[in-house]
Amino acid sequence: MAGSSNDPRINLVRISHVFYTHKDIEKAHQFLLDFGFQEVKRVDGDIYYGGSGLEPFVYCARQGKHDEFGGAAFVVESESDLVAATKLPGATKIYDLRDAPGGGRCVTFHDPVDNFPFHLVSGQKPHADEKAFPQLDFNFPTDKHRSGNKTQRFKKGPAPVHKLGHFGMCVTDFAKALDFYTTRFNFKPSDLVHDSTGRDITAFLHLDRGSELVDHHCFFFSEGPRSHIHHSSFETHDFDTQVLGHDWLRSKGYENCWGVGRHIMGSQIFDYWFDTSRFIIEHYVDGDLVNDQQPTNRSLATPDNLHVWGPDLPPTFLQ
Repeated sequence: MAGSSNDPRINLVRISHVFYTHKDIEKAHQFLLDFGFQEVKRVDGDIYYGGSGLEPFVYCARQGKHDEFGGAAFVVESESDLVAATKLPGATKIYDLRDAPGGGRCVTFHDPVDNFPFHLVSGQKPHADEKAFPQLDFNFPTDKHRSGNKTQRFKKGPAPVHKLGHFGMCVTDFAKALDFYTTRFNFKPSDLVHDSTGRDITAFLHLDRGSELVDHHCFFFSEGPRSHIHHSSFETHDFDTQVLGHDWLRSKGYENCWGVGRHIMGSQIFDYWFDTSRFIIEHYVDGDLVNDQQPTNRSLATPDNLHVWGPDLPPTFLQ
């Protein structure tokens, strides 16, 4: 499944954006605005959304007859990586992203076991400016960082999305998926989770960029009876922003899936929501950074290994 030793490894730089198709795109659009995305472009039935970071867009909503996940996109390191991608399973030729914000070129292939789409992009023009939000000072019992007579005041509203942090899939053959993605790409496990027999069933993968610090995971997958998207996760500014966004979504009547809580693997503070098409989408802050000095951690799957504080794990969350 991984291919021959002559197949070049495709080097990825970062995760970029995701695609979702919605039957009721206007309801989805309102949720996405309330979640903290900014609309940047409409083309026919597609709506592109950006964040406060440099990516030209981080989410594309498409009008369609069925609610379905359309795949995630990663930026490749070089043109030769894009050419190599045309040899992947079910891969397209290189095509131009004529309608997408930032332009660029792309190859789309399909997962060799479960057939979900996966996009590799190059040459996108980034946003001219990255929006910066104030970094707050905090007072601790014995160490006061805020000057006297200074208050903390906040404005109610959506939690602004900064970037796409990761996405996760349920796959039907974990071993084949791990072999494929870690041999054909520079994905490396930060954490592996095994069952009571010692068989690995979940992987949290980061991009191996040598000494460069990267997010603890940008892609994860776990074995299950059917393949489907589990969730996509977007970074917001800080904890106050995240909880303000939580309260905003709750006030609008949307359904919370799980959160707010603190993960163990990756350490993120998480907040999962159902969108109007029943896809799970997450806000997170304060995730771990790793590089080639970080060994792969391996742990047993237990009810308590996903979070250290927060609400109890919903019984259907891992299905």
